[in-house]
Amino acid sequence: MFLLLSVCLVAEPTKCHDERINLGYDNPNPFLCLRNSQATLAAWQEEHPDLHVKSWRCAPKGSLPDRT
Repeated sequence: MFLLLSVCLVAEPTKCHDERINLGYDNPNPFLCLRNSQATLAAWQEEHPDLHVKSWRCAPKGSLPDRT
């Protein structure tokens, strides 16, 4: 599962981009993603204080194109 984030700069709220966090498990169970997402989001936000999470969602690994 992946946690997909839409994030914006705190200093420039109109400058946004997408981030992808690999949650490290292949089970496409949305409940597991939702249950674990709050702690993952909090940890990510601590590591990126200059960014604000505008929105987020869970997505199974097979539903996303590979990043290059």
